[in-house]
Amino acid sequence: MARAKGEIEIDEAQCQSCGFCVEFCKPNCVTIPEDRLGPKGFPVAVFSEPAECTACGVCGWMCPDFAIRVFKYLEQADSDA
Repeated sequence: MARAKGEIEIDEAQCQSCGFCVEFCKPNCVTIPEDRLGPKGFPVAVFSEPAECTACGVCGWMCPDFAIRVFKYLEQADSDA
């Protein structure tokens, strides 16, 4: 059986550290470390837990700066056959 997995890309030049991606990501895949600054001087969001991402897309929908792109793929689960 296949399981939905995902990857996100965060455009550091667009990210303004609003925190919506962190707040609305249920599996807590995104963080905003204080020590990582983007080109505009804001802390930028980081895809910190890729193994937990289901590519639901909420982080991208909630981003007011269109800094997040979500990619979805299917991962084959191992069968016990």
